[in-house]
Amino acid sequence: MSATMLAFISAFVLVLAVELPDKTLVATLVLTTRFRGWPVLAGVGAAFAVQCTIAVLFGHALTMLPADVVAAVVATLFGIGAVMLLRAGFARTRDGEEDAWRSGAGPVSFLRATLTSFGVLFAAEWGDASQLATAGLTARYGYPLAVATGSFLALITVAGLAVFIGHKVRSRIRPRLLQRIAGFAFAGFTLLALWSIWGA
Repeated sequence: MSATMLAFISAFVLVLAVELPDKTLVATLVLTTRFRGWPVLAGVGAAFAVQCTIAVLFGHALTMLPADVVAAVVATLFGIGAVMLLRAGFARTRDGEEDAWRSGAGPVSFLRATLTSFGVLFAAEWGDASQLATAGLTARYGYPLAVATGSFLALITVAGLAVFIGHKVRSRIRPRLLQRIAGFAFAGFTLLALWSIWGA
């Protein structure tokens, strides 16, 4: 397997695992109860594209630093992500949290629904675990286009599931388990980055 393909697959799998039980899925589900599916998908897709670009540019900038500094920053990014995910994975679910989207869609213009969806997801993704993963994987592998593509496709996959399947997704997936698995994956990447410092 080529290094480019490894970067792509790593980004896709990790971001998909992070986002399936995360606020991205819930926010998209909520939006689809208020707006039609296509404008929601267009808005969240645009937000994901911008956020992936920012994360990849940040991760690519890190590659210009000395190897030990890059490894330390990558370890920090994944360490923060691991803490966020494991805290969420072991936290108690609030009453009604998984039923928040059952309110019924209303007639709104395509542009308004798209802009609203963009704004909600753009704000929700700042400092999110998937953004940390995208930046960290870019710095680790050095293939920004492959990582960006993998991350973006994972985010769009999650959004597509939310738009087209809706609340059925949540009833068939154990969100807390996915968050725990992703949290331990982040912790593993943290240890690998730290090992590269100590091993050198």
